[in-house]
Amino acid sequence: MSNSMKPGRPVRGIRQSVFAFLLLLTCGVLSAQNPERGVRNIVLVHGAWADGSGWRGVYDILVKDGYNVTIVQEPETSFQDDVTAVKRILALQDGPSILVAHSYGGAIITEASTDPLVVGLVYVAAHMPDAGEKESDDGKRFPSDLAKSGAIKKTPDGFTYIDPAQFHELFAADLPSDQAAFMARSQVLNFADNFSAMITAAAWRTKPSWMVVAGSDRTINPDLERWYANRAHSHTVEIAGASHAVYVSHPQEVADVIESAARAVSK
Repeated sequence: MSNSMKPGRPVRGIRQSVFAFLLLLTCGVLSAQNPERGVRNIVLVHGAWADGSGWRGVYDILVKDGYNVTIVQEPETSFQDDVTAVKRILALQDGPSILVAHSYGGAIITEASTDPLVVGLVYVAAHMPDAGEKESDDGKRFPSDLAKSGAIKKTPDGFTYIDPAQFHELFAADLPSDQAAFMARSQVLNFADNFSAMITAAAWRTKPSWMVVAGSDRTINPDLERWYANRAHSHTVEIAGASHAVYVSHPQEVADVIESAARAVSK
């Protein structure tokens, strides 16, 4: 009998085929259990005089692209309350996260991002103070139109808001008037002392950061946003003509930057 006809060889061939099939099946199951190995958690933080609903457009894009997105609804009652609110949401994440903030929210995430779960920071037309600095003092480097306008009003118990009659032009000039009017009338009043809170730790000094500069921002001077980004060596994207409400008016561009950050820290 020739070697090719010896008993046992076909059996070994069948066994090898079955083993290969089971190996592929196992790999398929493991792959289904772990569809993505990169950073998939995104936490969004709103700024002063706003709430989390402004992130809806960005949220929808990120969720469609497979990200796990959570929006912090910080109370704006004190800076520490706001930092604690962010840390509370971070504690619910199941792994590494990108922390994103708009406006005053930038000061919040600068303090809160020392959390080891945070692997990248995205600032959207936001403040980015250093340890030992105050947002209010940084704003004086490049005063904004809002700061010079007198449109910031204060309640008797120390909470601030933007005069609704000037909200559209100073905060959301590139949004439809009816949308800006709704935002103006649904402002979350921000405790005035929040803007003068001293930063104790600046996470952007040790973690990668991104900055979206709103080219026509009248609430935070775009030159200040550029200065922050340059100091932190942030990856910077500028959106020409965008108002301070850039996260609402340009959700796709903002989402693109966030996804770019997630991909970068996943490598």
